[in-house]
Amino acid sequence: MIMTAGSTYLPPLKSLSYTQDVSGFEREVMTKKNQKAMTTTPESTQSTTTLPAPTKPRHLPMYKVILHNDDVNDIDHVVETILMLTPLGRQEAEEKTNEADRTGCSLLLVIHKERAELYAEQFQARSLTVTIEPAD
Repeated sequence: MIMTAGSTYLPPLKSLSYTQDVSGFEREVMTKKNQKAMTTTPESTQSTTTLPAPTKPRHLPMYKVILHNDDVNDIDHVVETILMLTPLGRQEAEEKTNEADRTGCSLLLVIHKERAELYAEQFQARSLTVTIEPAD
């Protein structure tokens, strides 16, 4: 074995078997304990545990992602951002952009809260105004 400066030699651990560590008296006591543990207890002392009925999985609350019109961004920038950030196609992106331009806002998506918050942050990073609200 090669030792380097600063290293410590640790001898290999010796494997001990169960029978090497236990004297005859200790083995007898342990055997009696195991026999007691293996015997069955009367039914009156046995307890049963009732598990709760399985519950239905809860769904995450849904939120609306709403695009708002502004006077800063041109229509092409808005359409390209919608295409880049959402699963909407070009035709849908153009329809949503035109709706927001005409009416002041447009519903882009309805999705769970965490994802809606992410969309709001991503649109804000691209200088677009998007809000989220519960879908009810």
